[in-house]
Amino acid sequence: MRTDVSLHPLDEGLLQALLGAAVADADPFEVMPPVDPDGPPGWTEQRQAAFLAFHRSRALAVEPVECTYVIAVDGDVIGAARLCPLDEPAGTVEAGVWIVRGQRGAGVGGAVLQRMISLARSAGFGAFFISTKPENTAVLRLLDGLGAVALREGGSVTSTIDLGTDSSETADTADTEAETAAEGARL
Repeated sequence: MRTDVSLHPLDEGLLQALLGAAVADADPFEVMPPVDPDGPPGWTEQRQAAFLAFHRSRALAVEPVECTYVIAVDGDVIGAARLCPLDEPAGTVEAGVWIVRGQRGAGVGGAVLQRMISLARSAGFGAFFISTKPENTAVLRLLDGLGAVALREGGSVTSTIDLGTDSSETADTADTEAETAAEGARL
């Protein structure tokens, strides 16, 4: 696993850096719910404002609905990962990850998913859920390698990883990641 990849709990300062990374090397439709889908392409002022509002309303709210982490490689912000508890099935957490285009295919996603699984397990979740598109074959191969059970329905593939089994290596990683999150690590 890559050792230069780190996760940092999202805060207001990191939110600005995250927006900067998204604007520089990601499409708005890859990193947030659609805003003005019929409008001009790229990061309009409206989409940038919506990006900030989205994260402020979900991860930075007084009562957050999810935990969002900034992904960094050697201190450079290159994406975000989130964990959002699901109501059904109980004990399941949904994960989401986006990485700037220049860092895709370099092993960052695998390192991030392993850390996210460890965080979910250490938080007491029993299942890890992630959804992607059938054409995202790199992620599907990665999830398969992590033991995910995939279900294809229409235009999406949902994969679930049972977090009930735990190895000592994963437990050690979870402890380290939980401590880093609790300390509020900053770039």
